[in-house]
Amino acid sequence: MLSIFDSVITEKTSLSGSDGITAFLICMAASLVLSILISVVYMVTHKKETYSQSYVMSIVMLPSIVALIILLINDTSKALGLAGAFSLVRFRSVPGDPKDIAYIFFAMAVGVSCGLGYIGFAVLFLILLGAFIMLLNYIKFGAPKTSSMTLKITVPENLNYQGLFNSVLDTYTDSWRLKRVKTVDFGTLFDLVYSIEIKNNIDQKKFIDEIRTLNGNLNVTLILYKYDDQVYAK
Repeated sequence: MLSIFDSVITEKTSLSGSDGITAFLICMAASLVLSILISVVYMVTHKKETYSQSYVMSIVMLPSIVALIILLINDTSKALGLAGAFSLVRFRSVPGDPKDIAYIFFAMAVGVSCGLGYIGFAVLFLILLGAFIMLLNYIKFGAPKTSSMTLKITVPENLNYQGLFNSVLDTYTDSWRLKRVKTVDFGTLFDLVYSIEIKNNIDQKKFIDEIRTLNGNLNVTLILYKYDDQVYAK
């Protein structure tokens, strides 16, 4: 009844024989098909984010590479094959996105399972984890309620900016702090730089429009990354 979860590779299987070639083709075909499905899960869960084609191709290639390593040294020691696969593959994901590392381990686990001949377990693992990842992505599990952003407001020199924008910032953000004040255009204007935790469910256009009614319709910039002194060093 559970024969689909048995390994297609036995102690009598040799890669040099016809049975070995058949087992090799089954393992490689399974790892390639499953790697495509893993890459699809990755692209679906990242459709609103940017990702590189090279990273997707890496996910596609990795399971078959790991499976081949397991197959080649399976006759010597399965434990050695497992350790070798994980020690030979040293991948660095995009800084700041540890979720990419998890996908690499996802692909490697499928490759190890296929390399050992446990195709049924590899398919079941992909279905369970893939569906679980898709569900968490759909319900936006773990998504923050605010985003760290930088707000730059330009005001004329004759405008008293102290406390002017406090009510607007309190309404549309969870927290804010004035980071920097700088004169520009020979002192005729002031640039106010705020570090804010903006609420994700607010209308950003309305937020900016309310600020523009207070600063004389001068420039208002909302930056999607954290404050960097180098940005305003000039």
